[in-house]
Amino acid sequence: MTENNSILQKLDGLEARYEEVSTLITDPNVIADQQRYVKLTREYKDLEDIMKLRKQYVDCLEGIAEAKDIIMNESDADMKEMAREQLAENETLMPELEENIKLALIPKDPEDAKNVEMEIRAGTGGDEACLFAGDLFKMYKSYCESKGWNLSVTDVSEGAVGGFKEIDFAVSGENVYGILKYESGVHRVQRVPVTESNGRMQTSAATVAVLPEAEAFDVQINEGEIKWDTFRSSGAGGQNVNKVESGVRARYMWKNPNTGETEEILIECTETRDQPKNKERALARLRTYIYDKEHQKYLDDIALRRKSLVSTGDRSAKIRTYNFPQGRVTDHRIGFTTHDLQGFLGGNIQDMIDALTVAENAERMKEAEL
Repeated sequence: MTENNSILQKLDGLEARYEEVSTLITDPNVIADQQRYVKLTREYKDLEDIMKLRKQYVDCLEGIAEAKDIIMNESDADMKEMAREQLAENETLMPELEENIKLALIPKDPEDAKNVEMEIRAGTGGDEACLFAGDLFKMYKSYCESKGWNLSVTDVSEGAVGGFKEIDFAVSGENVYGILKYESGVHRVQRVPVTESNGRMQTSAATVAVLPEAEAFDVQINEGEIKWDTFRSSGAGGQNVNKVESGVRARYMWKNPNTGETEEILIECTETRDQPKNKERALARLRTYIYDKEHQKYLDDIALRRKSLVSTGDRSAKIRTYNFPQGRVTDHRIGFTTHDLQGFLGGNIQDMIDALTVAENAERMKEAEL
């Protein structure tokens, strides 16, 4: 019962904060301050979920107390039997509830709720690596569609025989970064390429990067120092795209606050036929790129505290192998394997993501106990 009291004390303390935040997000002064308002609405959603768990927990405790009272004091045999069933049901439910509450009480990563910018780059393997990068894009596109998320391609460089040398795209929806962050790293494929005339198996690779989208107040950019160029877009869109300079290129000198080094950042965008829209999109990508660079120290700190590479954002780590001869996909961080390779490449990646989420949550719970 001591543990029950401890959990209730924590939940009761958060109930007061929940009521406070509920009031704040309706305050016109708070709504006018977008940075504060966004943070508070996210906190409200997290607290709302915890309050639902609190109600379930209190109901469970009251159910146990009520059942024990009936068993101790009631003379009717049928009532006692019903109480024993109620007691057994609630006592079975209690450990899972307590585990869910402990996990919910661990501070969430504020990045998890953000949209993302994703990049897929063909690595070793030449044309086959480009084809594999194309397979990965189709996989993520199908998965995003199944989640009801919006995916838009921002820049693309096609491979000579298909697929992509590189492709950049944005994904927006609910808790996108919190789910897709596990995909950052090197993906390897083992198969006989369609370009291989002798039937020899080849190992190729593609790198996936998942970046939390930076909001306007996350990064300070002096827009007056951005050098803009325009150019005629190529690729999808036909002649109308090629006739006008709709593509935009942004050059920006940025100083890394963590290292003091200065570097030129180059961003291109040919997403639409509308130059102003491309310029707006390029600015958003510039903001995200800088935020990712500045955020790397935070990711490195997580890596030092945790043993696995589940969500450190380390893009040089080989995280997964797609083995065609054996029809399996293996994630090397947690040893998870599925033998439905075709289904996986078709977008059925939720079981893998769930397993990675469980692994990270276990680490976070251990970390919170230290």
